[in-house]
Amino acid sequence: MAHYDLIIIGTGAGGGTLAFALAPTGKRILILERGTFLAQEKDNWSSRAVFTDGKYTSTENWTDKNGQIFHPGIHYYVGGNTKMYGAALLRMRPQDFGELRHHGGISPAWPLSYEQMEPYYTKAEHLYEVHGQHGTDPTEGPASADYLFPPVSHEPRIRQLSDDLKAIGHYPFHLPLGVRLLEKNRAMSRCIRCSTCDGFPCLVHAKSDAEMICVRPALEYPNVTLLTESFVTRLETDASGRTVKIVHVQRNGLNEQYSADRVVVSCGAINSAALLLRSANEKHPHGLANSSDVVGRHYMCHNNSAFMALSKEPNPTVFQKTLALNDFYFSTPEWEFPMGHIQMLGKTDGEIIKGNAPKFVPRFILDQVARHAVDFWLCSEDLPDPNNRVLINPQGQISLQYTPNNLEGHQRLTAKLKSLLNKIGCYDRLFSRSVYLSQKIPIAGTAHQVGTVRFGTDPKTSALDINCKAHDLDNLYVIDGSFFVSSSAVNPGLTIMANALRVAEHLKGIL
Repeated sequence: MAHYDLIIIGTGAGGGTLAFALAPTGKRILILERGTFLAQEKDNWSSRAVFTDGKYTSTENWTDKNGQIFHPGIHYYVGGNTKMYGAALLRMRPQDFGELRHHGGISPAWPLSYEQMEPYYTKAEHLYEVHGQHGTDPTEGPASADYLFPPVSHEPRIRQLSDDLKAIGHYPFHLPLGVRLLEKNRAMSRCIRCSTCDGFPCLVHAKSDAEMICVRPALEYPNVTLLTESFVTRLETDASGRTVKIVHVQRNGLNEQYSADRVVVSCGAINSAALLLRSANEKHPHGLANSSDVVGRHYMCHNNSAFMALSKEPNPTVFQKTLALNDFYFSTPEWEFPMGHIQMLGKTDGEIIKGNAPKFVPRFILDQVARHAVDFWLCSEDLPDPNNRVLINPQGQISLQYTPNNLEGHQRLTAKLKSLLNKIGCYDRLFSRSVYLSQKIPIAGTAHQVGTVRFGTDPKTSALDINCKAHDLDNLYVIDGSFFVSSSAVNPGLTIMANALRVAEHLKGIL
C-alpha cells in the first residue's frame, strides 16, 4: 500500500485546481480519477455524437425520488465536467454570500464573505485565462484586478442584440469566458471561435478546462502521480474514527489500497456525498463526516431553462455565447424578489433542434429554423431543502431525490425574456431547448450540482469547517461544489475553482 502526503480524488474544477496549486510544494501527491482522458477525435465537434447519441455521457443509471431510473448528464474524464462545460466563469454577487429573501424562502448566508473570497476569484480568473471586463455589470462586486484578457467580441447579430437591449434601458455585458482565444493574434490562438464549444469537448484543446489548465501542468512535477480508471469505492478510517487510513480503489479489475496524511474528496457534489455515505462504519454509522446528518442533503442544481428564440433576420453567428444580462438578478420595481441570470448559449444547429422536433419534419426545415435561432440560458436560484438529497441503495446505486422549488422567480424571468423579444428583433415566442442537456431538466441536468456536504462554523448544521475539512475527521477535506451553502444564480465553476485555491493556501501551511 503506497503512502502519499496527499490524495486528491477527482480532477475537475475543484480537484484539478487544487492539484495545480499544490504541485510546486514538492509533496507526494496522488490524483485518482475514475475516468480516462477524453479522446481527441472528430466526434468532439459532432452535434449528433454529443447531443443525440450522448457519446461522452456516462452510461450509469440513477433513480429519482419515485424509484424511476434515469440517465444522468454527467461526464467522467480527466478534467471532470469542465471538459463539456460552456466555460462561463462568473463570480457570485456580494449579496449572494449573505442571507437573501426569495419568493420561495430564504437563501442562507455563507460562513465567509465576498471580500474574503475576492482575492481567490481574481487568482482563478487569471489561472483559467478568463476573458471579460469588470465594471460593466451593475450587480457585480468590486474586483482587485481586471481580467488578463479582454472580453470575447460579439459577432454582428449579438452586437445588435446588445445595442437593442441598451437602447431600451438595460445593461447587457460581455459574458466572462474561459477560452484560450487571442483575437488580436489569431495565428497564435488555440481557440478558433467555432460553433462547437458550449456543451462539446474541445477538439483543439482551446477551452480552459481543468485538464488543460491544471492537471497537465501539475503532472509535469515529478512528485505528482495520476491514476486514471480508478474508482474510489470507500474510505476506511482507523479505530478512532478520526483519520482516513485507507482509500479503497477499483482499478483494472483489481482492488487496490492507498493511504495519505490527508485525503481530499472532489468527485462532484453528488458522487462526493455518495462516497461519504458508502464509507459508513461503526464510528460513522450514517456515513463519514455525517454526525450532523447533512451529508447528501440540500442538493441544489439551479432552476435552469434553455430557450431558442427566432430572429426576424438570419442569425449567422458562429460563436454565440458572448452576452449576459443580470438586470433581473435581484428585485425590480415590479417585483420584490430575485429572478435570476440570462446568458447566451452556443448556437443551435439542425441536429440539436431535431431532438425536440416531430420525426416527420424534414431536415432542411430544421436547418432553416436554426439559421434564425437565437439561444438563451436562464438560471435562477433553487433553495437548499434537506429533503433534496443524495442516497445510495445497498448495491451502491445513487438515488437523487429532488423536487424543484422557488420556481416563481424563474417563471417571471422567462416572462421577462419573452417580453423583450420583439424589442430585440425576434418573434414573440420561446421554444424549449431541453435537448441541450440530452435529458429532461432538472433531474438529469447535473452540470450545476452543489450543496451536499455544506461548510460552516457549527458542526451540528454543517459537515465541513471554514477550510472545507470535515468536522468529524482530522485529515478529510471536500472541495468540489459540495461545500456550497446556497446556489446563487450563476454558474458555480469559478467559485469552486476560487475556493480550491483558498483551501490550497490553507493546506500549504500544514502539509
